[in-house]
Amino acid sequence: MGEGVLTAGFWRHDGALLCEDVPLAAIAAAVGTPTYVYSAGAIRAAYQRLADALAGLPVRIHYAVKANSTLAILRILQESGAGADIVSAGELHRARLAGFRGEDIVFAGVGKTRWEMEHALDAGVLFFNVESEGELALLAEVARERGTVARVSLRVNPGVDDAAAGHAYITTGEAGSKFGIDVHRALDAARAAMSHDALELVGLDMHIGSQIGELSAFATAQRRLRQLLDEVRAAGCGTIRWIDVGGGFPVAYASGEPEADLAAFAALLRETFGDAGVQLIVEPGRFLVAEAGVLLTQVLYRKTSGRKAFVVTDAAMNDLLRPSLYEAHHAIEPVVATGAPKVTADVVGPVCETGDFLAMDRPVADVPPGTLLAIRDTGAYGSVMSSNYNSRARAAEVLVQGGQWGVAVARETLDDLVRRERLAPEWRDA
Repeated sequence: MGEGVLTAGFWRHDGALLCEDVPLAAIAAAVGTPTYVYSAGAIRAAYQRLADALAGLPVRIHYAVKANSTLAILRILQESGAGADIVSAGELHRARLAGFRGEDIVFAGVGKTRWEMEHALDAGVLFFNVESEGELALLAEVARERGTVARVSLRVNPGVDDAAAGHAYITTGEAGSKFGIDVHRALDAARAAMSHDALELVGLDMHIGSQIGELSAFATAQRRLRQLLDEVRAAGCGTIRWIDVGGGFPVAYASGEPEADLAAFAALLRETFGDAGVQLIVEPGRFLVAEAGVLLTQVLYRKTSGRKAFVVTDAAMNDLLRPSLYEAHHAIEPVVATGAPKVTADVVGPVCETGDFLAMDRPVADVPPGTLLAIRDTGAYGSVMSSNYNSRARAAEVLVQGGQWGVAVARETLDDLVRRERLAPEWRDA
């Protein structure tokens, strides 16, 4: 492994892995491990790549905050011109702290509470992506109580059964999914929305999942959404001005996995909605941040059990859940090239679960304890899904920009782990 660009933001010089112009080994020496490291330049480059592909279309890019909600990451995307796609009051709070205005924010999510609706109405979000008839009725009630009108978009489940491009847990547009309103009931839901004086039906929405490598899945879903748009307008609705076509652009975590064909996606949008007289929204998350991050971890021990070899690291499933939850692949490599041969091993962490692994039966460098490793493409669904399982403090997060770096999220302390707890509850009478 010599010099040369590996992915945007990361490259090697004299065998050492750098994020932009900062050696990763220097960051690990300063803040310890496990630590997430993000390239600001890689995030900006991914955003610009998508913006360039969609140029000429009436489209807004709304970042899916659930992919990585670290405030410093949100600020980069807000400054780049993105809006925000949120799924909780907590994400709304983070988005507002990062500089997003209410009108920059779309509130999605299948289980919004009354309190979250109140919070979002007060913030003036652009609209709510409503996912059930029950939610529609509750939102109308809450808006009426607050003396306002809620702008709503109906999230439609288009029934696209060929959308799967990986694990079943990240597909959301097939029949039987918990997400969205069944496309066959969507017209009735639109009529219901139109009947409420506290609601304004301003849009239609879909999101068929993540890691969607087949353009045919997008095409089928978009055409069904366009058909519904025409039907709703024919039913007398003249207020629809937004069409949210979701995200799901794939990231190639391993060799041979599909990459996003943004030009073809843009052409499909023009074909489907070019004459619809609407403003389009896309909701990328993983595409913008996944490749911009690595997780640094140190090898603690080497061991064998039977014929199986293990590399035990100080990062675990509580730090990076994707391999255990989704059987996801993340490349793992020494931060400083060693020239060591490959060995087939499980890369595992200290958590007391057999499911605590970062790689299974993977050819990895045969390195000794103390070696610093980088787990690649962890900018999305990494730190944001971490936990304190086994009472482990969550990792630090570092942002790099050119030759500078800074701590974006401090490593948790032992006191942080118990800060909200009480040895003796404050008992109250029933």
